[in-house]
Amino acid sequence: MSETVLEALVRAAFAAVMAKDLGACLAGFAEDGVLIDPHYPVGRMEGKAAIADGLRWGFGGMEVLGFEIERYFEASDGRSAAVEVATHHVLKGGRSLNFPQVFVFQVRDGLITRLQAYEPYGPGGIVGLFLGVQRLLHGRRQGGTT
Repeated sequence: MSETVLEALVRAAFAAVMAKDLGACLAGFAEDGVLIDPHYPVGRMEGKAAIADGLRWGFGGMEVLGFEIERYFEASDGRSAAVEVATHHVLKGGRSLNFPQVFVFQVRDGLITRLQAYEPYGPGGIVGLFLGVQRLLHGRRQGGTT
């Protein structure tokens, strides 16, 4: 099966990030593009200047950025895709980070208008605390230890 235009754009976006090539990363985004990722100090970056600031920060803390595409799903209109990846990063200093992620891409005229990362972590704050307590209680009711 041949690669679609959108799939080529997705693969190019991951390749640019893994190469820490800021110019190539930004070239894939529309001027009004949005990057949403809770790993960044500013979780929602709107416009190329904000995206560039975020990526510079991200590149600065990483020795290696790695994304292995495991599953690719494209909408029938060819304007959005969901990508499941195995993430393999190495922080400066040598610590490895390996976890699954999902990215959702939306495009217009061959450029990314919205890219959102979803991580496998539960909610934080008071909601996370509440869920943690509920899971602990549920495990005890089920006779387990969680």
